[in-house]
Amino acid sequence: MLALFFMTSLAQAQQAELKKSITQQVVRVIDGDTVILKDKTRVRLVGIQAPKLPLGRKGHTEWPLGTASKEFLSRLVLNKEVTLYYGGQRRDRYGRALAHLFLKDGLWIQGEILKAGMARVYSFPDNRAIVPAMLAQERLARQNRRGIWALSYYDPKDHRQAAKYTNSFQLVKGVVRDVAKVRNTYYLNFGRDWKKDFTIVIKSRAARKFIKAGQNPESYLGKKIEIRGWLKFYNGPMIEATHPEQITIIQ
Repeated sequence: MLALFFMTSLAQAQQAELKKSITQQVVRVIDGDTVILKDKTRVRLVGIQAPKLPLGRKGHTEWPLGTASKEFLSRLVLNKEVTLYYGGQRRDRYGRALAHLFLKDGLWIQGEILKAGMARVYSFPDNRAIVPAMLAQERLARQNRRGIWALSYYDPKDHRQAAKYTNSFQLVKGVVRDVAKVRNTYYLNFGRDWKKDFTIVIKSRAARKFIKAGQNPESYLGKKIEIRGWLKFYNGPMIEATHPEQITIIQ
């Protein structure tokens, strides 16, 4: 009874920050974070990234636990009615609905997936609602080495090894050695050579979000942090931080 009460309270707390939309039956599960509803709406479960499946795409291979994550989501929602809740941008460039899913009993699907370690938090500046709650669920899975967190493939990468993983979504960790501000853009440097070593870039518009959230980019100096985002190569490996939820202070 206590567990049920906690689950219901958690769901109510999350729903209060979102906007309720349609209720529909899930008729197909594409992968660990995408479903199709009875009215043919394709829904991308916002805020998470599950292990990828090839889905017929040439040159793509399955990520570890890709099939398992699809099966987990299927057990949760297939042939069941779900209610869509929105917390930001409602559609992506592919026309998919970007929504949180809840069952009739209040079960929050993204929360269950993250808690089981079947996805990572993957947030965007135009869809930041309840990201702290998602990070909390992910943290439980990481602490207990559940699902993907039992595999080195998904481990946070040391900043010194970041160049090996460019052109992919990654978690990168390290100590910020220097913070430079150039024309209202902040550069958080992790090594001595900013042209080769890992850097976090926070542009002026994003910097305002950080400051509003009480996280001035300069405050990261000397801190060990973890950043999640798309790892690119520009004057060395870099991740652009567009919103403060991407960064976690480790110590």
